[in-house]
Amino acid sequence: MGKSSKDKRDAYYRLAKEEGWRARSAYKLLQLDEEFNLFEGVTRVVDLCAAPGSWSQVLSRVLIKGEKFGRAGWQDKQKNMRDYVLGGGSGGEKKEKEEGKQEGDVGGEVEKKVESTPKLTPREGVRIVAIDLQPMSPLDGVTTMRADITHPSTIPLMLKALDPDTYDPTLPTSARSSPVDLVISDGAPDVTGLHDLDIYVQSQLLWAALNLALCVLKPGGKFVAKIFRGKDVDLLFAQLKIVFERVRVAKPRSSRASSIEAFVVCEGFCPPEGFMASLERPLGAGTVLPEPPKSDATKPEKKVTSRVREDGAIEIDLGDETDDEDDVEEGGRRWIAPFLACGDLSAYDSDATYHLPKDRVSLDPVQPPTAPPYKRALEMRKLAGGAYGKTKGRAEKAAS
Repeated sequence: MGKSSKDKRDAYYRLAKEEGWRARSAYKLLQLDEEFNLFEGVTRVVDLCAAPGSWSQVLSRVLIKGEKFGRAGWQDKQKNMRDYVLGGGSGGEKKEKEEGKQEGDVGGEVEKKVESTPKLTPREGVRIVAIDLQPMSPLDGVTTMRADITHPSTIPLMLKALDPDTYDPTLPTSARSSPVDLVISDGAPDVTGLHDLDIYVQSQLLWAALNLALCVLKPGGKFVAKIFRGKDVDLLFAQLKIVFERVRVAKPRSSRASSIEAFVVCEGFCPPEGFMASLERPLGAGTVLPEPPKSDATKPEKKVTSRVREDGAIEIDLGDETDDEDDVEEGGRRWIAPFLACGDLSAYDSDATYHLPKDRVSLDPVQPPTAPPYKRALEMRKLAGGAYGKTKGRAEKAAS
């Protein structure tokens, strides 16, 4: 990190190391779940572009271990505290209270007792698959794969990892079941600083994640992915609205306000009738969605409806095609996805600076990169005999 670059060690960076997360991006998924309840009824998840594994770590601790974080964790802790104070402790602990054998602050002891014995609620039948081109250290209950999300051979490998006992590779793609409840993607390209180029490359990465999600999501499934907000990003939202009932955009509090990143949250997967997803003919590469069948004259046709929100924006329900052929973009109007800010106001501000305590000790990273892209450059610089641009020849010349 150069001297002129912004200090990335913000409050969430330090908090992530204290709480054992692999990266600060774990708080983004936790805050998204707090707002949209993403993990409700979810047992099968696919994490795309997963390295270094912070989002997979969240899935492992929430779905497999049954831990609770954020507002839900605080409410659960308060409930346990009330139950303990009102008589939820064991008989021996009650007897100690009655005999007055407890020493020190009773409230502190109760809080310590509640914190030391959290009530975990793990789920049954949870399957989590993490996919990335980079290697990733293992996690409890998570199947990691080094694969390309744009290659058709990735889907059979992923389906076999989800159902190793019942998967039948002889079945055609159209006959295979879609067992995934949730597909998440926190992938982003190496930014160049040219916003137009970065937004385009990110949109292609999003399309790659979406095409894979279309192949494995079950009806009613969810899709969450990172986006870069640009000039025509609302066109992307309208395209997502074709295959999902609800499309919303969220900006977690742990995401810096100076960043153009946001997260699109799609719920209620409902592909058009007759649509067959395939990575061999992905969307965005000339594939055209099938025309919906002509509606029966006896059934009332669904009109395209619109309403004006309180903030003045126009929301248009795309609905089904009608004889009127209403154009969504007629008059310069587009369907606008609702934009929400995630994270309680009491949480840390990722763009703010906080004072550190005097006795603070810097912690090492929870999970250092297993194969960082700059590893080769460091080896070459070491062989050259120095750092900061120095080489053996220059160093010997300076010494003489």
